[in-house]
Amino acid sequence: MKIDNSAKTAVSIASGDTPKRADKAVSANPQPVNTNEKVELSPLSSQLQSIESNLSSEGVFDTVRVAEIKQAISEGRFKVNAEVVADRLLDTVKELLQAHAGGNKIQ
Repeated sequence: MKIDNSAKTAVSIASGDTPKRADKAVSANPQPVNTNEKVELSPLSSQLQSIESNLSSEGVFDTVRVAEIKQAISEGRFKVNAEVVADRLLDTVKELLQAHAGGNKIQ
């Protein structure tokens, strides 16, 4: 079986061996920046920043508890209680629906 160089040629063309476009001319002469523009953030942005800082300071999950569960799984001691999982899932969905209905009236 003979292997030709046609695939190598196609790859080199696709990988960018072609001449570059004249995009550099645009970036060489940038437009002057207007420093008189004013940006205002809504109160919601400060709330989002506050939430973000609170979440970043707290752990998203309990690493000790995760390690315990991981150990229990590896030892075969971990049992899933389907009823508890279903109940907590339903509670979470109810909370999400209430939060959504409180912020936005469902029509």
